[in-house]
Amino acid sequence: MMTPVIDQIGRALDMTAAIVKGIAHDRLDDPTLCPGWDVRAELNHLVGGMRIFAAELTGTDAGAAHEDDWLGADPQAAYTLAADLDRVAWHRPGALDGTVRLGFGAVPGSMAALIHLTEVLVHGADLALATGQEHLIDEESCDELLTIMRGMDFDAFRRPGMFGPALPAADEAPAHRRLLAFLGRDVAHR
Repeated sequence: MMTPVIDQIGRALDMTAAIVKGIAHDRLDDPTLCPGWDVRAELNHLVGGMRIFAAELTGTDAGAAHEDDWLGADPQAAYTLAADLDRVAWHRPGALDGTVRLGFGAVPGSMAALIHLTEVLVHGADLALATGQEHLIDEESCDELLTIMRGMDFDAFRRPGMFGPALPAADEAPAHRRLLAFLGRDVAHR
């Protein structure tokens, strides 16, 4: 049976796949909303994270560290492989029942799924903004995630290397821009 968060991860993977497919090779050096990261670095971080999550969920070895080069010469193929492995891992029976070890500690499977959803959806939206593909962002998914985040004690995640303080965004701004601003990304200058 599909659970809402697993379904949301699937939608985020699909959205981000369309965005990654549209990234021209000459855009890989473009800056993103993540300070110090260009498109290639952010996509590499996302792909590495997906591969590590999939390995953790399936009890296998990811084969490399998070910030190693996961993209090689074909970033789109690297994303496709990572997304396929990720989707299979989250759809195994009991994926939400166990504990998942992350870089900052072990968390229940349901929380790991929410963290992973955030990674895929937010980095996908970042990449869309950086490469002029905002029209591909799933606004409904961004709105759903923003609602979840606003309903929890999110301040624990506001620390360097994760998320900064919330920045202002107009109420009428698209959901992805409100989500990114909530997470500390400066969308006002994009």
